[in-house]
Amino acid sequence: MPVGTWDSLMQNKTDTAFYWVGLSSIPGVGRATFRKLVKQFGSPEQTLNASRKDLLAVGGISRKVVETMDSFAWREQAERELNKASDAGVSIIIADSSEYPGCLKNILDPPLYLYVKGAMKPGDERAVAIVGTRKPSHYGTSVTHRLANEIASAGFTVVSGMARGIDTQAHRGALAAKGRTIAVLGCGIDVAYPPENRELMERISSCGAVVTENPFGTQPEAGYFPARNRIISGLSQGTVIIEASNDSGSLITAQYTLEQNRKLFAVPGNIGMPTSQGTNNLIKGGAILVERTEDILSALGMQQRGRMPEATTRPLPALTPEEEIVLKCVTAEPKHIDVIMAESHTSPGKLSGVLVNLELKGLAKQLAGKYFVREN
Repeated sequence: MPVGTWDSLMQNKTDTAFYWVGLSSIPGVGRATFRKLVKQFGSPEQTLNASRKDLLAVGGISRKVVETMDSFAWREQAERELNKASDAGVSIIIADSSEYPGCLKNILDPPLYLYVKGAMKPGDERAVAIVGTRKPSHYGTSVTHRLANEIASAGFTVVSGMARGIDTQAHRGALAAKGRTIAVLGCGIDVAYPPENRELMERISSCGAVVTENPFGTQPEAGYFPARNRIISGLSQGTVIIEASNDSGSLITAQYTLEQNRKLFAVPGNIGMPTSQGTNNLIKGGAILVERTEDILSALGMQQRGRMPEATTRPLPALTPEEEIVLKCVTAEPKHIDVIMAESHTSPGKLSGVLVNLELKGLAKQLAGKYFVREN
């Protein structure tokens, strides 16, 4: 169904979430069937009150679905779902509500309704999605946090998928700027996934929003994540991909971004890294290359509401000659301590002490496996 047809159909309706949840809870009534029935009968409430004869007369609706609609206890199911939402402080925003995001309503297959913990605000229409690998490099982590922080500082909402890795850093970067961020889940809104992000989920809901289209209790099965990705891109004016292999789920989000006629961005990566193949191929295919936050905002034609932090380099603290030599060998790319030792011609015993001092001075950081990176 063309988007305009659905949008005009949903204007000026007064159904409560009760009927929307009730109709969609019936086995066999997916989003397409839901829309077909509402187009025929005018609203979810009128659909649920329609006679079996009238339901059978709707083209493309099977007798089995009609029989299920007649026998399924949708009222009890809807009451349970709405009670859970009330107890959890979760709003259910239906597609004809003024609170429903306009940019999301305009995609080809918008969610029928959203479970929202926190609050969606009109300013969230000015949003940028950031997604990528669940196993980022230090480079990917650093770039993600910086871009998200600067985007949020400039007054825009950062949207991501709450997954490990790039998604988590995108949310954290926005929060560090005291900005808004929206997390889109591939599970129920009462399910913390990954589990270690439960506290992050609570922080996001207190100053942004956690959203999903999935009922309470829905577990994070693989099939739900591609559908979630269309919501991430649908909530955003553009999507930034940071570190993605050729089989990354982030490329699904990239495809949705293009289908939704939104801007697609990619951060270039090290040509020797598998997690750079997807992003670099996107750039080859026409995605906008991102080196700075301004590349994103300029392409979107967005005017800053806030002020991005100025890029500054902190003056170096006083260093000993040995510290100066070692620091020159520590770079933005992780480097093993053995390589640093060979390049700096420093003995193992002395090098360990020098690296500790550089960490204390905020100039270096130790990663897992005795790798070090530059922090200034």
